[in-house]
Amino acid sequence: MARFRNNKKKAFVKPVMKKPKPGNVDHITGDKIPKSFVFSRGKLPGPLRQLEMDLRKLMLPYTALKLKEKKRNNLKDFLNVAGPMGVTHFLMLSKTETAPYLRVARTPQGPTLTFKIKEYSLVADVAQSQLRPRSPKDLFKNPPLIVLSGFGTGEQHLKLTTIMFQNIFPAIDINTVKLSSCQRIVLLNYNKETKLVDFCHYSIRLQPVGVSRRIRKFVQNHQVPDLRNLQDVSDFVTKAGYGSESEADDEAATVTLASDLGRVNQASSKSAVKLQEIGPRMTLQLVKVEEGLCSGGVIFNEYGNAADIKKKLGKQEGGEKDPDDVEEDQEDDEEE
Repeated sequence: MARFRNNKKKAFVKPVMKKPKPGNVDHITGDKIPKSFVFSRGKLPGPLRQLEMDLRKLMLPYTALKLKEKKRNNLKDFLNVAGPMGVTHFLMLSKTETAPYLRVARTPQGPTLTFKIKEYSLVADVAQSQLRPRSPKDLFKNPPLIVLSGFGTGEQHLKLTTIMFQNIFPAIDINTVKLSSCQRIVLLNYNKETKLVDFCHYSIRLQPVGVSRRIRKFVQNHQVPDLRNLQDVSDFVTKAGYGSESEADDEAATVTLASDLGRVNQASSKSAVKLQEIGPRMTLQLVKVEEGLCSGGVIFNEYGNAADIKKKLGKQEGGEKDPDDVEEDQEDDEEE
């Protein structure tokens, strides 16, 4: 029997273009959200290993908290993985015989900032020094805000430092940002006299002005207070010496909220901004700026140009080695 052709035309299906995930794109600029890797170069002692973990937690949520490292991994291995994962910045810790170093680099072509860590305190050290450490559940759900102070001197290496740290965290739009997402702040303060950078990490909390501590806790905790030893409910509010008066608030640290934030802080009401340090804390010295990723021309060197450094090392037998040279020596030893 003859076969009949099927004259029905197939419906045209428009191909669906895959849109980028909203979590990987900044809704303000349309660019990719900056992501980071925090890892070590060479062997690190125990405290510096803990500092590495604290820095990973600070960079949340756009970082690899459980990044696994191996001794045979080199910089190219991390760079090959960074591209497909959208990683834009590297934070690398290293240790020489004299001091630890922190390098902040932009991938894949640089520049690279090398900081000498003068002093540092871990998250555990900061919490131990406080009477009431604060660590809410959703504290690391959103990236921190970044505040830079004292970097406006006009020098090229300080401008690069400003641009680097501004781009390491996502940008925010003041008109559309949710107040509930602003829970942390990273403060970098540059001292012109000592040429040192104070790196601090704080948590942000708001307290309504004019509300007693007892009422505030009652609203926040959702628990029935113990009234057994009181004659009346009014004694709970007006009892002297037990938070009946609101805490002293500085007028410069008070803001008027544009929207509700929790059960206590209401819109169009004044709230006091409180900062509590959560760590880590570091005192950094910028010693070198390179054009490329841990390579290339030297834009800035705290100790002078290469010729001056060789002369100094020639005169002083116990001269301090560059962290790059120490890492190369360690990699050579591991290959052997």
